[in-house]
Amino acid sequence: MTTFLRMTEVDLAGKRVLIRADLNVPTDDAGRITDETRIVASLAAMRLALDAGAAVMVTSHFGRPKEGALQPGDTLAPVAERLAEALGRPVPLVRNWLADGWSVKPGQIVLLENCRGNVGEKADDPALAESIAALCDVYVNDAFGAAHRAEASICGVARYAPLACAGPLLAAELDALGQAFEAPRRPLVAIVGGSKVSTKLSILRSLAARVDRLIVGGGIANTFLLAAGKPIGKSLAEPDLLDEARAIMAMMAARGASVPLPEDVVVAGEFSANAEASLRPVDAVGADDMIFDVGPRSACEIAGILQGAATIVWNGPLGVFEFPQFAAGTAALARAIADSPAFSVAGGGDTLAAIGQFGVGERIDYISTGGGAFLEFLEGKPLPAVAALAAAATRHHPRKENAWL
Repeated sequence: MTTFLRMTEVDLAGKRVLIRADLNVPTDDAGRITDETRIVASLAAMRLALDAGAAVMVTSHFGRPKEGALQPGDTLAPVAERLAEALGRPVPLVRNWLADGWSVKPGQIVLLENCRGNVGEKADDPALAESIAALCDVYVNDAFGAAHRAEASICGVARYAPLACAGPLLAAELDALGQAFEAPRRPLVAIVGGSKVSTKLSILRSLAARVDRLIVGGGIANTFLLAAGKPIGKSLAEPDLLDEARAIMAMMAARGASVPLPEDVVVAGEFSANAEASLRPVDAVGADDMIFDVGPRSACEIAGILQGAATIVWNGPLGVFEFPQFAAGTAALARAIADSPAFSVAGGGDTLAAIGQFGVGERIDYISTGGGAFLEFLEGKPLPAVAALAAAATRHHPRKENAWL
């Protein structure tokens, strides 16, 4: 159990409120925002503070700038413009915000330039954190997407601010993930897709100890098929990790759980948008075949598993869904999750793309805005941002436990 104070529990009236948001949105070559999902998700905390009559400051990282040397492409200026449109009020961008000479009044909001431009940000420098904390009466962490980073604006400020709490987005993420893993309703089913076992090995190990069914997809499934003695032709796989895959399957079996593998697959002779797809029983994959999706029988089996699930956690597609001839498996997965009565949580870049492509977003119970933070949560790693808020709650506000994980 971890305790943390929520923004909704704090008196914000007349207070100087600093919100650490995740506004690291993608932009095109002209600096135009191409996906404003993170901006939209962050608005609730800003409106909450403004409606309470707080003097509101918001900051975020943006890209990967060199500390102390922001370039024109590192600026949050496009985000300030979009926030002004969304909030219906001016949102001035404060560039040198650690210097004197600027102010914000109750009922106003400003955006503080890219916090990663501050020297010492990524190292969680105590002096920098203390300087940032001095700007506010209340620090609000609403950046789940950066919750796995031990940085000054994420962890350090929480140590020095008079009061530190979780914003509505961060709290909602932790509530949803807590519901999925803290005494979840069972059966608990996890879907993990992606190209390589190596990039998600620790996630697979962690889930193997907790879930009732572990469905694998993409190149990860190919490695598990090979470990089970099935032919995979020239498919993407990691032969050096066969023992790891076998160990995970054995771990699941020892608990009475399972890793269901595809019975049929969709193959082609090349990785191409124009490749001709063929359906094969999994035992009939040819030497020159490459597996790019699960077949309809496998998709039907997965749908049945998900229909009987009580909790579902989804990270990663079943195949190369970007190409129409290899999209059926992931499409069926997305719809099966949407149709399942289970509580469902989804996260990860490819997963969000699939949710958007197949139009099931409104029927997934919770879609995580975090990439790396979501993955580290699945690994069972503690999130530094949450630990910092918990320490702040214990230090300044001993109170009844507020369960997360």
